[in-house]
Amino acid sequence: MIVYVESNFILELAYLQEQQESCRATVELAEAGSIRLVLPAFSISEPYESFVRRYKERRALLDRLQREIRELSRSQPYTGVPEESAAITATFVRSLEEEKERLDEVTLRILRCAESIPTTADVLARAIEFQRGLIRSPQDAIVYASVLSHLERAGPAEKCFLNRNAGDFADPDVEETLTKHRCKLLARFDHGLGYIRSQMASR
Repeated sequence: MIVYVESNFILELAYLQEQQESCRATVELAEAGSIRLVLPAFSISEPYESFVRRYKERRALLDRLQREIRELSRSQPYTGVPEESAAITATFVRSLEEEKERLDEVTLRILRCAESIPTTADVLARAIEFQRGLIRSPQDAIVYASVLSHLERAGPAEKCFLNRNAGDFADPDVEETLTKHRCKLLARFDHGLGYIRSQMASR
């Protein structure tokens, strides 16, 4: 069985979000050779762009917080605030470091057990066309074009495409095209794991 995933699958694991256990179990199935895990190469780099944005936003918030603390501590009643808030600022810094470490670890783990779909000129050209009617987001269009390019040469195997947001690919034509290629669209990773297990049990 071929299981397609995208960048949110990586982020779910790296940021320890609510469906991380389902994602981890899916990766373990791929590592065991029970499924073929496939993702667009674009979806490997995209989480790092997300991390950079997250990092900049958190650093800006931390810098502003530290400035406010310094200003507040100039007032006699609040001279102890810097010491009292040290744990909070340290947590901010540590969280950024830990998230980057987890992102690296998760990405390397997935790269070792998954197949990546190259972002070719044809994929990019199709993504531009898809933005004119099917999918507005350039990122989602590239993901869809990548998955479709793989589906067209993947043969008759059962397939599913797992993503985090139902709205990203919620177009009847998209679902119809995926269905023609025997690929089921699932908008939750836990639902995806349940579907994978049901298909494995029915073999």
